[in-house]
Amino acid sequence: MTFRIYLSPPNVGNLEKEFIIDALDSGWVAPLGPHVESFEREIADFVGVPHAVALSSGTAGLHLCLVAAGIGHGHEVIVPTMTFAATAFSVKYVGAAPVFIDSEASSWNVDPVLLETFLNQRAHEDNIPAALIAVDVFGQTANYGEISEICNRYGVVIIEDAAEALGATYKDMHAGSFGQAGVFSFNGNKIMTTSGGGMVVSHDGDFIARIRHLATQARQPVPWYEHEEVGYNYRLSNLLAALGRAQLKRLPGFITNRREARQTYSDFFNGVTGARILQDASWGQSNGWLSVVYFDDPNQVEIVRAHLAVNEIESRHVWKPMHLQPTFSDTQFVGTGVAQDLFEHGLCLPSSSGEIATDVVETLKSLYS
Repeated sequence: MTFRIYLSPPNVGNLEKEFIIDALDSGWVAPLGPHVESFEREIADFVGVPHAVALSSGTAGLHLCLVAAGIGHGHEVIVPTMTFAATAFSVKYVGAAPVFIDSEASSWNVDPVLLETFLNQRAHEDNIPAALIAVDVFGQTANYGEISEICNRYGVVIIEDAAEALGATYKDMHAGSFGQAGVFSFNGNKIMTTSGGGMVVSHDGDFIARIRHLATQARQPVPWYEHEEVGYNYRLSNLLAALGRAQLKRLPGFITNRREARQTYSDFFNGVTGARILQDASWGQSNGWLSVVYFDDPNQVEIVRAHLAVNEIESRHVWKPMHLQPTFSDTQFVGTGVAQDLFEHGLCLPSSSGEIATDVVETLKSLYS
């Protein structure tokens, strides 16, 4: 059987087994239980915020953040065009309209200059969007110093989509700790996983309480089923929370491994003309979730991807910008073409560890020898 190298596989072992067996032995199989409460507290402590609520996915977290912020029909939400579709889909879930903003070339995150220019124009039109979902793409935080100042000045709510960035930092603050709330994903391909799951964290206890209420079918605290509004079945199970607690204990090692993988790729591509690996922004440290190579020649993207695929190694184009997606063809876009350029020139490489990266590099050498 041929061994296949995947882009971002989960890493589980004996510690995870111990935590899951503990959850099974406790009898708290579903839906909630003590591991959920502990997982919420431990994530909040790790991020440096006082409140957290565990959910079934990061997408559910984005959805409920918008609902809890009172955003719906008639509102606009600014979304970076360089992101996974779930960010923009959540805006559509609540009936609001996304407006896509381009990336800055240095960090690949939302461009603060374009953001300020757009909001200044909208201020003159007395038509400012209600919120910004700021995405920390590929495990690197956006420039929250500038973004927060701009949004505060124009009264725009910030929701941080930190789905890819648990463990990353902006200066001395953790990803997820900015704006009204931060949202993490624990999908199977993220830096740590609960198989499927997510978490919303916030400095605002009332905001988290509102999300917790909505995520449990909006049930009222009476001894029968009473609902005064539409709710959702979005809570995380005790079994999956147990898995998450074990993964969180191992997170520092995961970050080290992924950053080592990026360094392995950097060392190799430093010797390849017209190729470079995305590095940390000046304001913080990424968690190294995915290592991404940018080729000056866009033809190299498919050449390298196909070569790796033949050798049972998974790689993937960077996110296709949202404003280029058919489902958003009629959506406003503000930009200069940076995200489209990144899509055409960028390739995500297997990033689970430095050892895996070494194997990938050995396969790439035949292309560049």
